Amino acid sequence: MSWTIILVLIIVGLLFLVLEVLVIPGTTVVGVTGFVLIAVGIWQSYTTFGTPAGHFILIGTIALTLIALWLSLRSKTWKKVMLDTSLDGKVNQIEESAISAGDVGKAVSRLVPMGKALINDEYYEVTSTGEFIDQGTDIRVMKIEKNKIYVKSNT
Repeated sequence: MSWTIILVLIIVGLLFLVLEVLVIPGTTVVGVTGFVLIAVGIWQSYTTFGTPAGHFILIGTIALTLIALWLSLRSKTWKKVMLDTSLDGKVNQIEESAISAGDVGKAVSRLVPMGKALINDEYYEVTSTGEFIDQGTDIRVMKIEKNKIYVKSNT
């Protein structure tokens, strides 16, 4: 077996082990395959090139494994690949003076049973009291509980 094949076995096995540690949770086929590829590469180096070369490849593989794990577990490495955004969405915030029970509006989307409605020139996420309400239907606010607006068809 040539140096190239042994080197490819060890590097592919190392890549599989890094994938196992960082990406794929648990002990899976990928990790076991990586370990087997590294073991076969080291074993072939001992049988093909003898004990001294086998020792050098074993020490080199251990060092390469430790360096790869150290590089992949550093926080700077993950800063480059992780998403660094924040959510700026908000929950239905209802001002008590802006809307009250009895107000009328229009369904902007189909309420099945939740959807958007235009009430007092403001858009709100509303919940129907049971029936599905088609888009464009006139609606009436029945009650408001915390952040939920319950509506009913006004027809």
